[in-house]
Amino acid sequence: MTDGNSDDLKTGDKLKRKDYERELARLHVEFVKLQRWVVHKGLKVCIVFEGRDGAGKGGTVKAITERVSPRIFRVVALPAPTERESSQMYLQRYIPHLPAAGEIVIFDRSWYNRAGVERIMGFCGEEQVERFLRLTPLVEKAIVESGIILLKYWLEVNPEEQTRRLEARIDDGRKTWKLSDMDLKSYSRWYDYSRARDEMFLATDTAWAPWYVVPSDNKRRARLNVLSHILSKIPYEDMPRAKVKLPKRQERGDYNDPDYPYKVIPEIF
Repeated sequence: MTDGNSDDLKTGDKLKRKDYERELARLHVEFVKLQRWVVHKGLKVCIVFEGRDGAGKGGTVKAITERVSPRIFRVVALPAPTERESSQMYLQRYIPHLPAAGEIVIFDRSWYNRAGVERIMGFCGEEQVERFLRLTPLVEKAIVESGIILLKYWLEVNPEEQTRRLEARIDDGRKTWKLSDMDLKSYSRWYDYSRARDEMFLATDTAWAPWYVVPSDNKRRARLNVLSHILSKIPYEDMPRAKVKLPKRQERGDYNDPDYPYKVIPEIF
């Protein structure tokens, strides 16, 4: 079980790629151990990621999931609600996605949309927000009392770094999908988001479901810190495994490769 970052990564502002990749590989091994333990014990884990646009939520989620099974680590990133969903109790469409035994569910944005983007952009009224902030701690208490381990992370980036990251998306063909009209509108309302965040923390930072804040100006460090923190909050053990040895492959026998006109893709590279 890991207990945090290696000592040689705790000092200085820069983190070389090779150091980052070495530490990330070590943490990935721990997440595989965690995965096996969660399945073995039938644990139910829910991890919520919220934060500023451009704070690195997607990259952090990818760092968690890239070496584990998507059948056990499920990522939930819901689109805008349908007309029917808009008429439901607000939290209703999120509840079916909560984990069953042996699952870890990661929300890339969550029910806290109501306290953030929906509030700032006027998609809901202040009375609805007040009701959400009043009831959410009670709902989360019920979630935790049902046996779900609930972890909530807020990724925070400074204004200058957010500007740099969003500007980098404008002309990068790999990142244009990350810059929506909503992101542009949100960008101009930094302090409205700050006030909404502060009120959200005040109402929903509880003993049973606390908020953990992640400084993410340095994305590599933020990812390593989040992965280490998750491992520290979910008790697990390294389960013994039987030694694996590949069996002998069968003999060819009377099999011959077919003379079939396979449609092989061009070898461009």
